[in-house]
Amino acid sequence: MSSPPDAKTPKQLLRRYGIAPKKQLGQNFMIDWRALERVVQAAEITPADGVLEIGAGIGTLTERLLEHAGRVVAVELDPQLVDILQERLGGHPHLQVVAGDILRFQPADWFTEPYKVVGNIPYYITSAILRHLLEAQPRPTALVLTMQKEVAARILSREGWSLLAVSVHFYGRPRLMGHISRHAFYPIPRVDSAILRVDVLPQPAVPVSDTRWFFRVVRAGFSAPRKQLRNTLAHGLGIPPEEVERALNTAGIDPRRRAETISLEEWGKIYQALAPHLPGSMPADELNMREP
Repeated sequence: MSSPPDAKTPKQLLRRYGIAPKKQLGQNFMIDWRALERVVQAAEITPADGVLEIGAGIGTLTERLLEHAGRVVAVELDPQLVDILQERLGGHPHLQVVAGDILRFQPADWFTEPYKVVGNIPYYITSAILRHLLEAQPRPTALVLTMQKEVAARILSREGWSLLAVSVHFYGRPRLMGHISRHAFYPIPRVDSAILRVDVLPQPAVPVSDTRWFFRVVRAGFSAPRKQLRNTLAHGLGIPPEEVERALNTAGIDPRRRAETISLEEWGKIYQALAPHLPGSMPADELNMREP
């Protein structure tokens, strides 16, 4: 694939602006135009779509998104990169550059129309970003993100569940859209990446009366993944072990099982069985749960 009209490759742009990737921000710039195009194609963007871009960097993916989307809101944390984005693309009528942390970004302040999320996200906050955006209001219609290949595999696996996998499947339908070699990034990371698309459901996959308490139950179950559920749930929720065991038996779940063996649907049954034992309101310090 040829380079875009400004005739500068991503690596040349980085040299032109004297950009040294910041390790503390998890910066790995995508420098392969073919990989950029694959991300955009996976999002199936139309002029009717608004797009939230995470970590816009120097704007190489942003340029591609602007060719297809009705509007792009590009969020970037690094002030130096925000200045470059404004210089390169700030005059585009369909672009809004937002300086700030995506974990503090509130979509309701920027979107009234349906929107999709696209981004090359830092590996170290993948879980936090997914949870934040899937629990946001309004929720996106889809997320297309590049992430560590192993993290994508854990999300997609139905044989060894994780807290992150339960969270993603609760809100949407994830699917693998392809892999990207580590050599498509600068600096070169230690692992290859995957393009993961999550189509967000209009309603959670499992009906629960209180989403926050549902995830409190799931989080308690995963607090010590190697231990039996009757022990982790009793300890994590402050419920007597004998009551937890009775609730699990009512839900048809062997109390000796471990959290990684419990499917999303089974977590729904466990929550319903435990609901009578849970307090009526969520403690304030549990309102914003994120996987460590």
